[in-house]
Amino acid sequence: MTDVKETDTLILYGIKNCDTIKKARKFLEGQNIAYRFHDYRVDGLNAALLQTFIDQLGYEPLLNTRGTTWRKLSDEQRNAVNSAGAARDLMLEHPAIIKRPLLCAAEGSMLLGFSESTYQQFIQEKS
Repeated sequence: MTDVKETDTLILYGIKNCDTIKKARKFLEGQNIAYRFHDYRVDGLNAALLQTFIDQLGYEPLLNTRGTTWRKLSDEQRNAVNSAGAARDLMLEHPAIIKRPLLCAAEGSMLLGFSESTYQQFIQEKS
């Protein structure tokens, strides 16, 4: 792909059947932005990588409490999420509960969620 803009390697984390992931991927591809997609269900998620996300963003923003996976949890499971450790354990057990997409640049900066304007700004800062 000779028309791909040269940027630091971007990694898009999420789940391929998520509508917001589809929008983010379509945007990146439409802008000819090189990225690698990491599907939590296919490629897995280890505790060290998740801890990196938590250290940078905090566990609260990462925890998708509006999604189907959260709603399917028992009240006991939901109420037990009262610390970063408990949230990490839950996210490792149920990666679909992590808010998505999560776009990470090679130098370590991260952008959680998707909007065209914030992606445009994030990518311009990395160029």
